[in-house]
Amino acid sequence: MLRTSSLCKTLALCLLAHANLAGAQQTKPSDAPPKLERLDESNMAPATPAPRANEPKITEKRAGGRTTEVKVKTGKSSYTMKGNNPAGGSSTGDATGSTLRAPQWTVGEFDLNKKKKAASEAAANTDAAPVPPPPAPAK
Repeated sequence: MLRTSSLCKTLALCLLAHANLAGAQQTKPSDAPPKLERLDESNMAPATPAPRANEPKITEKRAGGRTTEVKVKTGKSSYTMKGNNPAGGSSTGDATGSTLRAPQWTVGEFDLNKKKKAASEAAANTDAAPVPPPPAPAK
Protein backbone atom coordinates (compact mmCIF):
# COMPACT_ATOMS: atom_id res chain seq x y z
CA MET A 1 0.00 0.00 0.00
CA LEU A 2 2.83 2.31 0.86
CA ARG A 3 4.54 1.62 -2.42
CA THR A 4 1.47 2.44 -4.54
CA SER A 5 0.90 5.84 -2.95
CA SER A 6 4.58 6.84 -3.26
CA LEU A 7 4.55 5.71 -6.89
CA CYS A 8 1.45 7.84 -7.58
CA LYS A 9 3.04 10.84 -5.86
CA THR A 10 6.22 10.47 -7.90
CA LEU A 11 4.23 10.16 -11.12
CA ALA A 12 2.15 13.23 -10.27
CA LEU A 13 5.29 15.19 -9.43
CA CYS A 14 6.85 14.25 -12.80
CA LEU A 15 3.71 15.31 -14.67
CA LEU A 16 3.62 18.65 -12.89
CA ALA A 17 7.30 19.28 -13.66
CA HIS A 18 6.71 18.43 -17.32
CA ALA A 19 3.70 20.76 -17.57
CA ASN A 20 5.73 23.52 -15.91
CA LEU A 21 8.50 23.15 -18.49
CA ALA A 22 6.02 23.28 -21.37
CA GLY A 23 4.44 26.43 -19.96
CA ALA A 24 7.82 28.09 -19.47
CA GLN A 25 8.73 27.58 -23.15
CA GLN A 26 5.77 29.63 -24.37
CA THR A 27 6.54 33.32 -24.52
CA LYS A 28 4.06 36.13 -24.80
CA PRO A 29 4.24 37.90 -28.18
CA SER A 30 5.25 41.54 -27.97
CA ASP A 31 2.74 44.27 -28.67
CA ALA A 32 5.15 46.15 -30.96
CA PRO A 33 4.66 45.56 -34.70
CA PRO A 34 7.45 43.72 -36.51
CA LYS A 35 10.11 45.84 -38.21
CA LEU A 36 9.77 45.94 -41.98
CA GLU A 37 12.55 46.53 -44.49
CA ARG A 38 12.27 48.80 -47.53
CA LEU A 39 13.01 47.12 -50.83
CA ASP A 40 14.74 48.92 -53.65
CA GLU A 41 12.32 48.56 -56.58
CA SER A 42 14.76 49.80 -59.22
CA ASN A 43 16.67 46.49 -59.22
CA MET A 44 13.61 44.25 -59.40
CA ALA A 45 12.55 42.77 -62.73
CA PRO A 46 8.82 42.75 -63.52
CA ALA A 47 7.08 39.52 -62.67
CA THR A 48 5.87 37.59 -65.69
CA PRO A 49 3.88 34.39 -65.29
CA ALA A 50 5.47 31.30 -66.76
CA PRO A 51 3.46 29.64 -69.54
CA ARG A 52 1.61 26.60 -68.39
CA ALA A 53 2.44 23.36 -70.12
CA ASN A 54 -1.06 21.90 -69.93
CA GLU A 55 -2.92 24.98 -71.13
CA PRO A 56 -5.39 23.96 -73.84
CA LYS A 57 -4.91 25.23 -77.38
CA ILE A 58 -8.27 26.14 -78.93
CA THR A 59 -8.79 26.72 -82.66
CA GLU A 60 -12.17 27.92 -83.95
CA LYS A 61 -13.51 27.97 -87.50
CA ARG A 62 -16.30 30.41 -88.32
CA ALA A 63 -18.58 30.78 -91.31
CA GLY A 64 -21.10 33.58 -91.63
CA GLY A 65 -20.62 34.73 -88.04
CA ARG A 66 -21.31 31.28 -86.59
CA THR A 67 -18.76 28.93 -85.08
CA THR A 68 -18.80 25.79 -87.22
CA GLU A 69 -15.92 23.83 -85.70
CA VAL A 70 -13.80 24.00 -82.55
CA LYS A 71 -10.57 22.00 -82.11
CA VAL A 72 -9.19 21.65 -78.59
CA LYS A 73 -5.74 20.21 -77.88
CA THR A 74 -4.68 19.62 -74.28
CA GLY A 75 -1.38 17.83 -73.77
CA LYS A 76 -1.49 14.61 -75.77
CA SER A 77 -5.26 14.45 -76.19
CA SER A 78 -7.34 16.42 -78.66
CA TYR A 79 -10.97 16.54 -79.71
CA THR A 80 -13.14 18.35 -82.25
CA MET A 81 -16.62 19.80 -81.74
CA LYS A 82 -18.68 20.40 -84.88
CA GLY A 83 -22.01 22.14 -85.10
CA ASN A 84 -25.14 20.86 -86.79
CA ASN A 85 -27.02 22.85 -89.38
CA PRO A 86 -30.53 23.02 -87.88
CA ALA A 87 -33.52 22.25 -90.05
CA GLY A 88 -35.33 25.24 -91.57
CA GLY A 89 -38.42 25.18 -89.32
CA SER A 90 -36.77 24.18 -86.04
CA SER A 91 -35.43 26.47 -83.37
CA THR A 92 -32.57 26.07 -80.94
CA GLY A 93 -33.53 23.86 -78.03
CA ASP A 94 -35.91 21.62 -79.99
CA ALA A 95 -35.07 17.97 -80.39
CA THR A 96 -34.36 18.55 -84.07
CA GLY A 97 -32.87 22.02 -83.66
CA SER A 98 -29.87 21.27 -81.43
CA THR A 99 -26.70 22.87 -82.77
CA LEU A 100 -24.33 20.66 -80.76
CA ARG A 101 -22.81 17.34 -81.65
CA ALA A 102 -20.89 14.97 -79.44
CA PRO A 103 -17.13 15.64 -79.32
CA GLN A 104 -14.98 13.64 -81.72
CA TRP A 105 -11.84 12.48 -79.93
CA THR A 106 -8.71 12.03 -81.99
CA VAL A 107 -7.50 8.56 -81.04
CA GLY A 108 -4.67 7.99 -83.47
CA GLU A 109 -3.35 9.55 -86.64
CA PHE A 110 -1.49 7.51 -89.21
CA ASP A 111 0.66 8.89 -92.01
CA LEU A 112 0.52 6.16 -94.64
CA ASN A 113 2.39 8.24 -97.21
CA LYS A 114 5.36 8.85 -94.93
CA LYS A 115 7.54 6.19 -96.62
CA LYS A 116 6.66 7.48 -100.08
CA LYS A 117 7.47 11.07 -99.08
CA ALA A 118 10.80 10.02 -97.54
CA ALA A 119 11.73 8.06 -100.69
CA SER A 120 10.82 10.96 -103.00
CA GLU A 121 12.79 13.42 -100.85
CA ALA A 122 15.80 11.11 -100.88
CA ALA A 123 15.55 10.81 -104.68
CA ALA A 124 15.28 14.59 -105.00
CA ASN A 125 18.39 15.03 -102.84
CA THR A 126 20.44 12.61 -104.97
CA ASP A 127 19.30 14.29 -108.20
CA ALA A 128 20.56 17.63 -106.94
CA ALA A 129 24.09 16.29 -106.39
CA PRO A 130 26.45 16.73 -109.41
CA VAL A 131 27.02 13.58 -111.41
CA PRO A 132 30.69 12.73 -112.04
CA PRO A 133 31.70 12.43 -115.72
CA PRO A 134 32.05 8.94 -117.14
CA PRO A 135 35.55 7.49 -117.26
CA ALA A 136 37.55 8.11 -120.40
CA PRO A 137 37.71 5.17 -122.83
CA ALA A 138 40.97 3.25 -122.72
CA LYS A 139 43.14 3.35 -125.88
